[in-house]
Amino acid sequence: MQVGVPAEVKDRERRVALTPSAVHLLIERGHAVVVQRGAGQGAGFSDGDYVEAGAALGEEAVEVWASDVVVKVKEPQPSEFGFLREDLTLFGYLHLAAEPTLTEALQTSGVAAYAFETLTDVHGLPLLAPMSEVAGRASVIVGAAHLSAALGGNGTLMGGAAGVPPAKVVVIGLGVAGSIAARGARGLGAHVTGIDIDLERLYRFRLDGTLDASQSSEPALIGGHVREADLVIGAALVPGALAPTLVTEPMVASMRPGSVIVDLAIDQGGCVATARPTTLSDPVYLEHGVVHYCVTNVPGQFPRTASAALSAAVIGKLATLVDDVAAGRAGTDAEHPSLTGALNVARGHIVHPAVAQALGVR
Repeated sequence: MQVGVPAEVKDRERRVALTPSAVHLLIERGHAVVVQRGAGQGAGFSDGDYVEAGAALGEEAVEVWASDVVVKVKEPQPSEFGFLREDLTLFGYLHLAAEPTLTEALQTSGVAAYAFETLTDVHGLPLLAPMSEVAGRASVIVGAAHLSAALGGNGTLMGGAAGVPPAKVVVIGLGVAGSIAARGARGLGAHVTGIDIDLERLYRFRLDGTLDASQSSEPALIGGHVREADLVIGAALVPGALAPTLVTEPMVASMRPGSVIVDLAIDQGGCVATARPTTLSDPVYLEHGVVHYCVTNVPGQFPRTASAALSAAVIGKLATLVDDVAAGRAGTDAEHPSLTGALNVARGHIVHPAVAQALGVR
């Protein structure tokens, strides 16, 4: 089987799906790998590194997309829709609940589309977790930066100063991304309130010192915390589905001018009513005087760390998927159980229940 690794074309996306060491593991299993020239450059991997690992280099995207299996970081962009075809297996982050146009393109092409973010095991979401960790850390960095007056914020320093209170940070959703964000904000000295539906999780994070305060995610109770916040980090997640809207527009309007919202759930539709997707080239906008940072590929600005973490998580699942494709098991009842939940679209149909529900498909 041939595995293709194309260069990412999403705005300022510098990650690569596989590192040279991961490529070498696939080749050791008897598969061929084609990497698009320059695909790893943004993450610190040269074309020579991939050649040394045993890969062939593809000059153009079309050569790479001609592979049996294509593994990539971000969802296919409109410029890549023409590469989709019936005998192709695609593996990457798709976030289809918020992408009806992409979903239609996948259905029309007949491609078998497997999503990193919906693959599940006994520990949770193993291919989403590494990027959630990176995004959680990054959310605190970008949130703190945009609180500065120079970037349009209200001028509050996360840790305050002697005799001056710290910033108030509210983190909504304490999964991997949210818990990492809460710890990061706490580490900078901020006053951190965590909001989650899981009371046991709230108790645990209060007990270990991650949170100064906690609140269950009841809409009537969230508003007061949001109103007083300098920084709100949205990280609520329902695997495969649209993110729940937990921060309403009136809540946003009640915030002080120059406060900041970082919505990490934006690639699943966002958990803030006023959130709309932004890019790394143009990451923020003002709504009701509040700075909104809603970039859909936050880890893409830390490509060296993110690519290494993603590749290490993906390679085992990818090797299994390639073996299943080669044996004709992919997408059937005989598919390997380690791929549970990953298949989103196959033979023109949406097969993941949460994605189908989000898009109104029965």
